[in-house]
Amino acid sequence: MNSILIGEIVNIHGIKGEVKVYPYTDDIENLAKTKVFYLDQDLKDKYNISCRIQKNMLLVKIKGVDTPEMAESLRGKKVYIPKESLKKLEEGSYYIEDLLGLEIVDENKNHIGTLKYIFNTGANDVYEVETKEHGNIYLPAIKQVIKKVDTKNGKIYVEIMKGLI
Repeated sequence: MNSILIGEIVNIHGIKGEVKVYPYTDDIENLAKTKVFYLDQDLKDKYNISCRIQKNMLLVKIKGVDTPEMAESLRGKKVYIPKESLKKLEEGSYYIEDLLGLEIVDENKNHIGTLKYIFNTGANDVYEVETKEHGNIYLPAIKQVIKKVDTKNGKIYVEIMKGLI
């Protein structure tokens, strides 16, 4: 896929057609520099934008969207940017999209499940893992649990601490 999901339009802001975008990244400063985004993952519906940050949300003015009614029609839309416009991450950091769907493997190389969703609790990220045996389980993304991420081979190696399953 040539695009990456960066957020979702969750509300309107003001009377001039601005929208609030909930970012799916903690690098909101970099997202605020974005000048173009798309509302489909095929990168067909291109929108020229200007952004600013307010309370960990992006306030986005889309060229041509000038009324609250026009902005309201975009609520719930997912926001994408071209993958090549992303900055390179430092070692040990990953884009969520690169982790979703990876196999979760324990310290004995036993299959645990598949990473389905990542959310942030404030203290750390939490990985929602779909398992056959236990349904969904939740693993804190801390170094005591997440031992190795191998995106090349599609695996995340974990140590299951007592009480997590």
